[in-house]
Amino acid sequence: MLKNDFITPPGHSKFLAKKLFDDMGKIHWGAVAYIEPNGGGPEGNHTHEDDHIFIVVEGEVKIYEGEKVNIVHKDEMFYVKGTTPHSIWNNGDDIAKVIKISVKN
Repeated sequence: MLKNDFITPPGHSKFLAKKLFDDMGKIHWGAVAYIEPNGGGPEGNHTHEDDHIFIVVEGEVKIYEGEKVNIVHKDEMFYVKGTTPHSIWNNGDDIAKVIKISVKN
């Protein structure tokens, strides 16, 4: 998970950017999810071939990665290997908005 700060790139003004991920495979598909409080899924963890890049746009989520629980905040990303049992759940009192990018390695 990259947790770098927002920066103003050279040659820009009144512009803040935060790098979310580097090369992590070939993009297969992407989606946006609105996860309500106490919502998420799937029930129990699952596996598959594609890996995931989760980018939290609003709110906070917890991503189960095997037995490990990862808390991911707004403007952060988390990478999950598809072969590792995983699921994603809202970790707050408001709707969480998450962009999910599935990649093939």
